[in-house]
Amino acid sequence: MRDDLFPEIPCRQHGMLDASDGHKLYWEESGNPHGVPVIFLHGGPGSGTTPAQRRFFDPAAYRIVLFDQRGAGRSTPRASIVANTTDHLIADLERLRRHLDIESWLVFGGSWGSTLALAYGQACPERCLGFILRGVFLGRAREVDWFLNGIRTIFPEVWRRFVEFLPEAERGDPLSSYRARLESTDPETNLPAARSWARYEAMCSALIQDPATLAEQEDDDHALSLARLEAHYFANRLFLPPEGLLAGMDRILHLPATIVQGRYDAICPMVSADALARIWTSADFHVVPDAGHAAMEPGIRRQLVQATERFKTRFGA
Repeated sequence: MRDDLFPEIPCRQHGMLDASDGHKLYWEESGNPHGVPVIFLHGGPGSGTTPAQRRFFDPAAYRIVLFDQRGAGRSTPRASIVANTTDHLIADLERLRRHLDIESWLVFGGSWGSTLALAYGQACPERCLGFILRGVFLGRAREVDWFLNGIRTIFPEVWRRFVEFLPEAERGDPLSSYRARLESTDPETNLPAARSWARYEAMCSALIQDPATLAEQEDDDHALSLARLEAHYFANRLFLPPEGLLAGMDRILHLPATIVQGRYDAICPMVSADALARIWTSADFHVVPDAGHAAMEPGIRRQLVQATERFKTRFGA
């Protein structure tokens, strides 16, 4: 069984897809045009995709589709929260699937991508071949509160820097205080807040920090789309049903799934993946004992590649 990323995979074709409300979505394909279709859902919301994410998949076996969600990556308008909700993203996935003439696809998502994967699957189960989920985030209020406040139990100095960016009078509600700054149109207001938010998330994402990953957060465009969209979604309860995603799991329990979770994930603690696995009893649940949240941590990426290899065999590719 392969235990690391595939070599670099070139993009075969790409484009911009017109969506609703003025949004244009960047999409790309690589791998085998006749292979098993797989859609990669990035995290954030707002983080966008990178070429390295193609490398989880065997290019001889998979038709690899990546796209940047509304406001993220190369999609335009950048960092826009206008008409940007979970329902819009689900509709975009269906729009892209039809555009590429794909009947159904394997859904691969990590962090917020796992949330979107579950929401999409519950809305369109007939379009899903199965799921590979990493760093599970169910979008519950307790998970948002953990990100904003609970992380201090593990990273007190990082959390302190995050909240001390704000005036003392505003530190009791960091989400509202950051959101007001992030949604400002003035770069002198929104960019410092975005840098602080992105640095906070990056510093808490891996068991062992990777300087290269931390350096990526210094890109102002990336930081603004990540921070603004996350704050927007968090403030609106991720635009999920009041009963939450676990209540709708009966729609997809018949589909195959693999769940990969870092034991020491401080962004999306393992309790959420465990709750999902207890309901999805047929899913393969892999806990990586020496990893945090980031997909490229060695133990997590090995498990993700092995999951795509197992699905390849399942689909006869």
